[in-house]
Amino acid sequence: MKVKKNKIVLLLFVLFLNAVTLFPQNLNYERKQDVVYGRKDGMALTMDVFSPEKPNGIGVVLLISGGWFSSHNAIDVDWVPSIETLVKRGITVFAVVHSSMPEYKIPEIEQDIARAVRFIKYHAKDWNISPARIGITGQSSGGHLSLMHAVNAAKADTSSKDPVDRESSAVGAVACFYPPTDFLYFGPDGANVLSNPRFRKFLPAFVNDPNDIEALKKVAEEVSPVKYLTSSMVPVLIIAGSEDKLVPIQQSKNFIEKLKSLNVPCELDIREGKDHGWPGIANDYNKIADWYEKYLPANK
Repeated sequence: MKVKKNKIVLLLFVLFLNAVTLFPQNLNYERKQDVVYGRKDGMALTMDVFSPEKPNGIGVVLLISGGWFSSHNAIDVDWVPSIETLVKRGITVFAVVHSSMPEYKIPEIEQDIARAVRFIKYHAKDWNISPARIGITGQSSGGHLSLMHAVNAAKADTSSKDPVDRESSAVGAVACFYPPTDFLYFGPDGANVLSNPRFRKFLPAFVNDPNDIEALKKVAEEVSPVKYLTSSMVPVLIIAGSEDKLVPIQQSKNFIEKLKSLNVPCELDIREGKDHGWPGIANDYNKIADWYEKYLPANK
């Protein structure tokens, strides 16, 4: 009987340890789920807001995007460790879920992101952040969308009846991982994205008919952020693997070189031997935090 009782106590102890692992008790932040930042085609566009106990005034728009597909479920499955890295540094994180391919194309997804940034700025006081201290972050397609948003940020529409649209969608800095930047020069040999078999499944994010080569090329050029770079671009940090087989490292190198030629603050952190993502990437969000602390200072 005593042995059985000891087994029960041991089992309860193990369950307790698992609970502590799954639900850390020492992370002091509040999570508000499914905040509606806009509506389109009868559906709500939502974000989860992660607010640290002691916010430092910086807000980061984290794009929940993979292959231009976005899902609220992915926040818990893939993103919470990275989010917690930022929150521990006092950064308020806005995990933005956008409309997804194949139904919606990249330009339509970009509209969601602009709306999200405007919404965050409009409610900045509610979350104890500064509208001037907002950065944008993503991985892969999320990195691409981050750069596209930064180069095409819209001014405030002062004539709009919607107070959210009377905010600018501009951000103060970008920090992202392995983003596509130039779809028509998608590799060291100059080949365009159409020649990459691993990329073909993502082409519905560009056009309805991936076999319509001319239409595909036109859109691919229009959604290449390198095309829009100017000396007024905000500071950019890119982290990428040297052996990325989906998005060649050349994409990041060329983009950063162009920024340097324009005297825009930028940095490329190349992870030798890494492919498209790697274990422990959540810890690399400390470098993201460093970047935002440097280029989104408290006096901004």
